[in-house]
Amino acid sequence: MSNSFEFKAELRDDTGKGASRRLRRAGLVPGIIYGAHRDPTMITLRHNELLQSLENEAFYSHILSIQVGRKKEKVVLKDLQRHPSKPFVLHADFQRISEKEKIRMHVPLHFINEKASPGIKAGGRVSHNLTDVEISCLPKDLPEYIEVDMSGMDVGQSIHLSELALPKGLEIPALAQGAAQDMVVVSIHSGHVAAAEGEEGEEEAGEE
Repeated sequence: MSNSFEFKAELRDDTGKGASRRLRRAGLVPGIIYGAHRDPTMITLRHNELLQSLENEAFYSHILSIQVGRKKEKVVLKDLQRHPSKPFVLHADFQRISEKEKIRMHVPLHFINEKASPGIKAGGRVSHNLTDVEISCLPKDLPEYIEVDMSGMDVGQSIHLSELALPKGLEIPALAQGAAQDMVVVSIHSGHVAAAEGEEGEEEAGEE
């Protein structure tokens, strides 16, 4: 992984809505670090630094480094609370990692060779059913993204979770729950069929 994300955080003792509002007015984001069989640590981060990192897709599936005092914590982002209408981060949850324990993370999917696929060249249309997938792996194997190669796809074909080319050390927990969880990741369907369905919908709307 080429990206590196490092933050400096401060310990916080006060909790509650009032304390959180004061921190946000001061340009800080309240957060928590938990996991790895240790007590949770309440922290604050600089809002602008965190917000800038959140613009990078890799941040969401990357091992992060947070320095609290003289100690550095290796963590992953597990939850984020944003303001519903303003570009503000309200709270951030981070999970400590252990090099010997597997973690579960949502990793983005990158679709490659889409335009080169026979199906698209023949006028088909693509449907991206999933944009990310939950994987399980050791921290050292955590990828920033997983590539989905569409170069061989034709009209009427699809790629399921079980058909993804996973890097070494990765598993998809959903597949252990049975064939019903083997969801379609991406498919190519006929452009003519899609157009016909659209026209039918317009006709029905007109009749109503």
